[in-house]
Amino acid sequence: MKNNLPVFKYHPDPLSTGSFRALEEPVTCPCCGKRTSVVYEGPFYAVDEVEDLCPGCIASGAAAEKFDGAFQDSESTDKVDDPDKVDELVHRTPGYCGWQQEYWRAHCGDFCAFLGYVGYRELIGQRILDEVMEDLDSWVKENIRSLTKDGSVVGYLFQCLHCGKYLLHVDCD
Repeated sequence: MKNNLPVFKYHPDPLSTGSFRALEEPVTCPCCGKRTSVVYEGPFYAVDEVEDLCPGCIASGAAAEKFDGAFQDSESTDKVDDPDKVDELVHRTPGYCGWQQEYWRAHCGDFCAFLGYVGYRELIGQRILDEVMEDLDSWVKENIRSLTKDGSVVGYLFQCLHCGKYLLHVDCD
C-alpha cells in the first residue's frame, strides 16, 4: 500500500502515523471524483467540511486549491523564509493530529519530516532523548518522563531533512 502513495517530503510515512487510512471498500474522492481505498484522516482547514480526500489530490495541491484549504496553519510552524517550502507544507503535505493546535518544526532553513508520535520510552529506545532535550523548554524537561505517544502529554517527533537532527514538539490535553 505504501508504495502506491505519492512521496511527501515533510511527512514520509503518513499511513503509519494515521494521517491516511486504508479502507476495505473504496470511496469517491470529493476533489477528483475518482475511487480511492486510502483516505486522509488529518486536519484540513477549510470553510466546508471535506472528508475522504485521496493522497494524490493532497500531493498535487488540487484539494487545497479546490476547497481553498490548508493542511497546516502557516502561523503554527517554526520560521522558514522560502515561500515555496511554506506552500508545500501548507497545501501539499498531509498534516498530523495533535491535542491542541498542531505545530511543525523546522531546522537548517527547511521544515522537518514528521516521523510520528513518541513518548519517553520511544525516545529512550531510539537513543535520541538527549538530542531532543537540547531545545525543549524547562517544563517539558522537568516532565519528560510523563511523555507518552498516546496519552495526555504527547511527543511529536520530527527530523531535519538536511543534518538529521531530531526535534520534538510536545502538546497536552
